[in-house]
Amino acid sequence: MLVRQGTHRNEKIDRHLAASLAAIAGALNASAFYAVGFFSANMTGNVSTLSDHLAVGQWLSSLLYGGIVIAFILGAATSTLIVNAGQRRNVHAIYAYSILTEAILLAALGCADLWLLAAWRTPVLVLGLAFLMGLQNAVVTRISDARVRTTHVSGMATDLGIELAVALDALRGREQAPEARRNLSKLQLHLYTIVSFLVGGILGVFAYRVIGGHLLLLVAVLLTLIALDAILRARKIAAAGVKPRTL
Repeated sequence: MLVRQGTHRNEKIDRHLAASLAAIAGALNASAFYAVGFFSANMTGNVSTLSDHLAVGQWLSSLLYGGIVIAFILGAATSTLIVNAGQRRNVHAIYAYSILTEAILLAALGCADLWLLAAWRTPVLVLGLAFLMGLQNAVVTRISDARVRTTHVSGMATDLGIELAVALDALRGREQAPEARRNLSKLQLHLYTIVSFLVGGILGVFAYRVIGGHLLLLVAVLLTLIALDAILRARKIAAAGVKPRTL
């Protein structure tokens, strides 16, 4: 799911990508809110809160919310630079290496959450997670040609509403069979993403209540396993002589 890109992907690969990484993003986002009261991936809410704080002159808190947005953007930019560099060098598993980078940084952030003083814990945790969510979302967006987004559900919820309306038209006989099947596949993908994000969030909060910052280390291990599996698959495909453009 982290090897093939764009039109070389199918619905099953996209659903696996959505189910795994959306659940992880949901766990990190919800557990961060439970721990420190800030969302690390909800840029709509963070920008709205930033504008509210700026309007009433709460400059110090505005800096934090502005920093969250900037960190998310920098994470997406970093991911793009990594992917572009890898593609120039024909690194077939470059998306997997980007997720591996996320895992390593998340492990470091988990250690910081466990060991930092309380005064530094909130900004470091929130800004760090915002950076990582931006990184992950850029990876998923590029590899799926924007069909999958894993760190937030606003776009997926909008697409779900659109596909529901299309499905209703199909039931009334206004859609051709091939188009109806494609719309059903999109509907399933959006449902997978939203449900995975929700379930991941629930499990993330439960886990954080039990093991605290060790949750970040656990998620880092899961991301590492996902990335390493993709790297091994890419090497097998390359060894089989498949042309790079099909990866």
